[in-house]
Amino acid sequence: MRRAIIILIVTIAALLSGCVSKNTHQQKLNEIDLLSQDIDNLKESKADLNKDKIELQENLSKLNGRLVASLQQNSKLQRDLLAANANQERQEGNLSKHQQQLSDLQQTNEQLLTTVEELNYSLEKEKIAKEARLAKIKNTYDQLVGALESEIKRGELTISNLEGQLSVNLLNQILFDSGETAIKKEGKKVLKSLGDVLGKFPDKALQIAGHTDNVQISASLKETYPSNWELSTARATSVVHFLQQQVGLPGERMIAAGYSEYRPIASNDTIEGKAENRRIQILLVPLK
Repeated sequence: MRRAIIILIVTIAALLSGCVSKNTHQQKLNEIDLLSQDIDNLKESKADLNKDKIELQENLSKLNGRLVASLQQNSKLQRDLLAANANQERQEGNLSKHQQQLSDLQQTNEQLLTTVEELNYSLEKEKIAKEARLAKIKNTYDQLVGALESEIKRGELTISNLEGQLSVNLLNQILFDSGETAIKKEGKKVLKSLGDVLGKFPDKALQIAGHTDNVQISASLKETYPSNWELSTARATSVVHFLQQQVGLPGERMIAAGYSEYRPIASNDTIEGKAENRRIQILLVPLK
């Protein structure tokens, strides 16, 4: 339709311009055909371009969608990265804190080990010293028992080793008459033998203690000894005087004490028990 219009226009133009040669006319028709082909080609190109444009727009839309998704993912990754960095900083802080705690614990352990080693060393020294003391006490005990074997067999005295403390017990019936503080003749013999042995241990102090039963002082003795306190102390003092004056033991090695009835070693409900409680006890203690 468009080609016919063009031919008509060209024909009218030719008629208006006068006579046109046949060759020229044909040439114009050929040009018209070429122009029509060019127009068709341009239309096809335009259609193809429109199609490409649509595809490009669709691709652009898809790319925009992917870009938006990528940006969102990138934003999420950045947030995750910030959170991860913050968590890492916290973890590093915790790690540093734990490392410091571990270092402190190791230092404490080292100090404890040093303390334990020092304690073990001290305990070992104390053990050795204690064993030496016990051995020395046992040796003293053996010497006392050996030297006073006869007196022990006769029941005049007993020797005990209680937890490393040597004790010599003499019954009052050997040393004193009832209610008296003067030492009897047989008591002096026993004390002389005992004093000679005790003189061999100058590193020992002698704590000489008087003990009574729970029988109260009789009316006839009340004026001299108001209670068992005075009687027990007076008897201990008599033994101290005898050992110092008759045996020659130095006074600085001896202590006199009275315990009255308050440290019994047997029951006061029997005659035998009361007899055991009436005694002079000599403790051998370190001389300071």
